Amino acid sequence: MTRTDRVDPIFIERLARYDRLVEVGIGRRVDLAAALVDAGARVVATDVYDRAVPEGVTFVRDDVVDPDPSVYADADAIYAQNLPPELHRPTADLAESANAAFLFTTLGADQPAIPVERVTIETGSLYVRSRSSGPNR
Repeated sequence: MTRTDRVDPIFIERLARYDRLVEVGIGRRVDLAAALVDAGARVVATDVYDRAVPEGVTFVRDDVVDPDPSVYADADAIYAQNLPPELHRPTADLAESANAAFLFTTLGADQPAIPVERVTIETGSLYVRSRSSGPNR
């Protein structure tokens, strides 16, 4: 099994459009970051706890509620898997300040707490907030 066999191919396809990505809250779900590196993207993974990440992924300990903006400044897109609703707005604001797209999935039946475009993927919904969405649109 390759690393991409464990990740929704539509999620990979959408994210692989970007050269520089930051994953918020990588946790133990490292397959998507690994697949993106394999596709040629530069990936920085963040989490509030120290985490092991695959070769080619850079790890930075950071919290989107009190972020270090330099971690996200060069990102084309910021993404998250299973992002809880209380982190939707702070992560969207962070993406907006970095002029980056924001793509994420939620936990189970959680709905997005911000305006987004919905994309159907095998595992449910991928929520996309483009750079032009703005904070109140």
